[in-house]
Amino acid sequence: MNGKRESRPARRLLATALATCIAFGAAPAMAQSTGATIRGHVMADSAPATDAVVTVVNTTTGLRRTARVGAGGNYAVAGLPPGTYRIEVQAAGQTATRELTVQVGQTATLDLGVGGVAETAAPGEATTLEAVQVVGTAVETRTSEVATYISNKQIESLPQNSRNFLAFADTVPGVQFITDASGNTRLRSGAQNANAVNVFIDGVGQKNYVTTGGISGQDTSRGNPFPQSAIGEYKVITQNYKAEYDQLSSAAVVAATRSGSNEFEGSFFWDRTHTGWRSRSRFEEREGATKAVSKQEQYGVSFGGPIIPDVAHFFVAYEAKEFSSPRTFNLGRGFTVDQLPPDLQAQFGTGTYTSPFKEDLYFAKIDWAIGENHYFELTGKYRDESETIQVEGQRLPPAATLNTNEETRVDLRWQWTFGDWLNDAHLTWEDAFWSPRPARFEPGYFLSDGNWWDTIVRSGGGDNYQDKGQKGWSFQDDLTFTGFSGHTVKMGIKYKRVDLETLEQNRYNPQFYYDIHESLSVPTHVEFGAPVAGYGDGTVSSGNKQLGLYVQDDWEVNEHLTLNLGVRWDVESTPSYEDYVTPAEVVTALQNSNTNLPNSGIDINDYISTGGNRDPDRNNWAPRFGFSYDLNADQRHVVFGGAGRSYDRNLFDYLQNEISKGSWGQYVYNFNTPMHPCAVGVDATCREWDPRYLDPEFLRASSVAGSREIFLNNNNLVVPYSDQYSLGMRNMFELWGHDWNTEVMYSYVRSHDGIAFLLGNRRDDGLFFPPDPPGASDPPPWGQGFAPFSNLILAQNALETRTRAVYVKLEKPYTRNSGWGATLAYTWTDSEQNSPIDGWPGAFNAEFIEDYGWFPGKVPENRVVLTGIWDGPWGLTFSGKGVWSDATPRYYQNCNVSAWAFCHFDAYTPREDFKQLDLAMEKVFDTGSDIALRIRFDVLNVFNWSNYSGYEDWRGGAGEPQNPLWGTPNAIALPTRTFKLGIGIDW
Repeated sequence: MNGKRESRPARRLLATALATCIAFGAAPAMAQSTGATIRGHVMADSAPATDAVVTVVNTTTGLRRTARVGAGGNYAVAGLPPGTYRIEVQAAGQTATRELTVQVGQTATLDLGVGGVAETAAPGEATTLEAVQVVGTAVETRTSEVATYISNKQIESLPQNSRNFLAFADTVPGVQFITDASGNTRLRSGAQNANAVNVFIDGVGQKNYVTTGGISGQDTSRGNPFPQSAIGEYKVITQNYKAEYDQLSSAAVVAATRSGSNEFEGSFFWDRTHTGWRSRSRFEEREGATKAVSKQEQYGVSFGGPIIPDVAHFFVAYEAKEFSSPRTFNLGRGFTVDQLPPDLQAQFGTGTYTSPFKEDLYFAKIDWAIGENHYFELTGKYRDESETIQVEGQRLPPAATLNTNEETRVDLRWQWTFGDWLNDAHLTWEDAFWSPRPARFEPGYFLSDGNWWDTIVRSGGGDNYQDKGQKGWSFQDDLTFTGFSGHTVKMGIKYKRVDLETLEQNRYNPQFYYDIHESLSVPTHVEFGAPVAGYGDGTVSSGNKQLGLYVQDDWEVNEHLTLNLGVRWDVESTPSYEDYVTPAEVVTALQNSNTNLPNSGIDINDYISTGGNRDPDRNNWAPRFGFSYDLNADQRHVVFGGAGRSYDRNLFDYLQNEISKGSWGQYVYNFNTPMHPCAVGVDATCREWDPRYLDPEFLRASSVAGSREIFLNNNNLVVPYSDQYSLGMRNMFELWGHDWNTEVMYSYVRSHDGIAFLLGNRRDDGLFFPPDPPGASDPPPWGQGFAPFSNLILAQNALETRTRAVYVKLEKPYTRNSGWGATLAYTWTDSEQNSPIDGWPGAFNAEFIEDYGWFPGKVPENRVVLTGIWDGPWGLTFSGKGVWSDATPRYYQNCNVSAWAFCHFDAYTPREDFKQLDLAMEKVFDTGSDIALRIRFDVLNVFNWSNYSGYEDWRGGAGEPQNPLWGTPNAIALPTRTFKLGIGIDW
């Protein structure tokens, strides 16, 4: 169970993918993460025009690319920034022109014909040829990739609460954009958590290597990862992504930034809402409650234009957010405010609190074309935010955490084209750190109901003291070759050297627990942190190296069948993990512990590191196969499917615990009180109460090894991954004079090898639990059998999910001619995960993960998202977005049983569905000059439906009646009905 797998990849599938790529010209190729491709056939007098030349010119920047038509009349122009292009074809002495708009990462087909041209046409005269046909420009149908495009029109028009461009990703089947009660946002696809997502901006991954959230800066943040005004468009790929995409196992978001054009253009926006413009939440309507002061203000400016027309351009953007958001307090265990001590009643106040947040986002870009063959981009982003977090629920204002979040990214890009070759190189630098600190440096205060873990309310200094982030550089080079007829062959390499750093001094403020039934001044329990002499101060640093290689062949077998064949391989070296040496005193404790007994189920040698018995996981071969079959060769009815594997990575925040917990100890004392007696001198964690323990320095000086936890990583940790399978069909049909696109797909995804932390302690006989049946006092063996230390926490690959889903998509793309667009996304999901772990992956109530059984995934069973945009009269634009979904299952520890020993994890699904309808209206005033004025009105949650992000999960204690409040909501998910005013100026 704890050893390295013997064989993970499907060897036959891998061999087939490699052989196919080599057989069909596996020349070096490029990553088309954001670059679009225009390809097709040129015919002259009903025969392939092999002597033709195709030139594409961007109509706003003048960027020019030329390609010669090859055998069979095929042509392909790759690596194009999204935008509108004028296509010029010179064949048989004639010139044809046509305009075509391509989207980010799209492969658009444009078949051109020369037949039927008048003989009298003057040589070299531009002629629009009758046989020119544009096929599939709005939606790419002949691909196995399961992707949805989010246009700039949707980004600018659809209503949303915050200017986070990722908020529109939930219009994609299978994807959720989640906002919790604190306003923190994250993107999730399927049953896997947000860590499995990756976002690629201009072809560069934004992965968070240290903490959770999937992308850098999104761990516990209300902020945006990028200024929305700098995003041109993006697409969301939920399955069958090609081999160029790395470090993910669920969804990939591929975005392209805006560039300057040959005209000077600028825009300013400001929008605002405040307390009087929103409805009370359900909790603010309680008797005696007041409406918390709130404010949301967002503003920014963007500007771009030519440096040298048709050659060089610039674009800059700045956006800011200033939020003051209401928070609601709820006492635990069914207690009421009047049962609290007077000082805590005063801190509870009216039951609400206003939490501030401030963010500044900057972006700048310069592009420069030198002839047709060289194109450069230099981009930079800076993000700076600060906020007050962790003030809600049972946590009163003194226990708040002050959080800062800073990120800098710089990317230099060079594209070089020569004939059938295109090389795309990136040199990048990143520096991103997330740093929460306690608002007060004083002891924390927990008021509990009998047991110290049954929290009623908490105050005093918080315990969240961290500084975690990543900084370093990377080089990636991707090459495309289109010289083989019917093949677009791609190959790429990425090397990254990034320093991962963490400072974790949690419980720097000691946390004291008091029993409300015994004493408000003498605690029963304390948890605190202290440096371990000779081992550091909780700081960990690791100079990681990453290497990734891939090859991909997109093969048009014939006019019906397209195959997407690829394979990639990745490896990452983490010196802090590989070179770690388990301290001698820990090795001795393990050898003498109950965990070393034959029937413990654990081989302690799997966790003892010598500094030379750990290696990087090099077995990360990821074959990817996809197909699409165009039934009538007209791109209107296409069957598609695929199978593939995708590797993510292990978060450094999980790996670093072995060192940080060993250098900054986590200690626990239980105090011997009349109602909570313990054996002083026998139990290493038991102490007689001394008021001097309230002094953090005295408390730290008293720490001894016997109360410290030890974290150890398995020596054979591997990289988490998912296997993905899909089969579906796309159709285009005409209704009401417009083309509609539909897609129906069945998906199965199985993820493996997520890290989980398990309790390694064992009883005197080596067992985790006594032989069946367990007695009435048989909890997990905390603090047992690992002297002179308290607990042994083991990290191993154990977490799995499995998801079956049906995706249904209906879209009428917005066009300026029609003046309207609409989308529908429906997802049916049946998902499971093999543990009740949600958030930090610690599972300590069972011996092994498999003992928990399968739990429902944290995904609603049914979900529907509708959007619409309509250009009305008098310069008005109307838009709307509606979301409905079943409630998401919740996990909780069920202790409402006959004896405490029988407490177990369980799941339930709340009764309340999620419902929200947002509407927006914008009016543009034409001033008759180059300046336009905008005014916009958004109404969020029009019907003021109550949506909840928290519930009372305490079902009741052993032998007690069930808690009557169990399963009832206790935290609101904003927004309530909110009116938002926005103004803007465009020039």
